[in-house]
Amino acid sequence: MRTISTLLAGDHFVGNDLLEAALTSALPDVAFDFRRVTLPWPLTPFGRVAEVDEASDAEDQLIAALPGAELAITQMGPFTERVLESAPDLRFLVCCRGGPVNVNVPAATKRGVIVSSTPGRNAGAAAEHAVTLMLGALRNLPRLQKTLEQGEWRSDLYAYDDCGSELDGATVGLVGYGAIGRRVARVMIAFGARVLVADPFVDPNSPGMEVVSLDELLRQSDVVSLHARLTDQTRGMIGVAELATMRRGAVLVNTARGGLLDYDATVDALESGQLGAAAFDVFPVEPLPAGSRLLTAPNVVMTPHLAGATKQTAHRAGSIAAEAVAAYLEGRDPVGLVRKSH
Repeated sequence: MRTISTLLAGDHFVGNDLLEAALTSALPDVAFDFRRVTLPWPLTPFGRVAEVDEASDAEDQLIAALPGAELAITQMGPFTERVLESAPDLRFLVCCRGGPVNVNVPAATKRGVIVSSTPGRNAGAAAEHAVTLMLGALRNLPRLQKTLEQGEWRSDLYAYDDCGSELDGATVGLVGYGAIGRRVARVMIAFGARVLVADPFVDPNSPGMEVVSLDELLRQSDVVSLHARLTDQTRGMIGVAELATMRRGAVLVNTARGGLLDYDATVDALESGQLGAAAFDVFPVEPLPAGSRLLTAPNVVMTPHLAGATKQTAHRAGSIAAEAVAAYLEGRDPVGLVRKSH
């Protein structure tokens, strides 16, 4: 039996013990020689490292650990060109993310390294979080909790002009209809909402919802929830003109990527009443700066980029990574294949 040298570069969410357990459970007949590096995320925020995004600043740790390793599994490891140059034996890299933003994929491909990701690992968690934020914004939960914390009993907020809205009978527009958007749609339908979808890649015959243009979705929706990937085409897709197109008093939710949305224009819309409320888990700059206008904007629900933070997400990442390793060892394409080597 061949022993496979494997680097586990886990962190404090998807830990090395979890990754090792997933690999040994899925592949009991494979002999792994594990080496481990523990990255500081999420105790230390991620950022840009050299030419890759959303990574822990740990190039030197990886460079020291990679020589001789055939496999590597990570979530936040910065697999930059510099790191890959120091990994002559690496043949397969699994990034425990929806996409390998922390991997220089062209540099890996050039060096004969197959790159895979773990698509869908946090789809359930992110969808549930989006719905949670949506409900919180519709019912203005932060404001209501704050009144109790301040020793107030504001039954006057039952007044028509101050109370919230329901999803039952509302029109909810989903911008993007991938694994997360599809789950949100099912929940919206269960609540009794009408679902509109704007996504150029979606099947227009998908049951339970209507496929429309982005402009039409913005015009008709009581709630707009963003679930698109951030690309050159989608960056800044919701700005001044799009916010003005929305129904006055509508609710805007973003749990996808901060770059999709003009946040200054969004705060202007909240302050003018064009937007009735908003809810965000992602921001243009993270961590959120102390002087951000979002901190004083009215009717905003916010969480610090934690939509995928569930124990199930971590375990699912490990199991999908193990399935990818099994496919690699058997000569098959893994489900999360990003790019084959030359």
